[in-house]
Amino acid sequence: MCRNIKTLYNFEPPVTDEEIRAASLQFVRKLSGFTRPSQANEAAFERAVDETAEVARRLLDSLVTTAAPRDRDVEAAKARARAEARFGGR
Repeated sequence: MCRNIKTLYNFEPPVTDEEIRAASLQFVRKLSGFTRPSQANEAAFERAVDETAEVARRLLDSLVTTAAPRDRDVEAAKARARAEARFGGR
């Protein structure tokens, strides 16, 4: 799994289209092996990112839960603490 793809579901405030597109871009990069596609593959690459973002939005909009939304700031602080514990103060 690509470490740059973050959980986007059940947060307050809700996920933005930009966050979904960024995750979709990372996913397509991982699948294709391209960080930046050649001109010959650019249209297909961008189409894949757009379509992946559309599917991701539909998925996130259709999911249901009874859990309370997670707070972005609290989750970010937890992630920073985990990174600090793992990597130290590099």
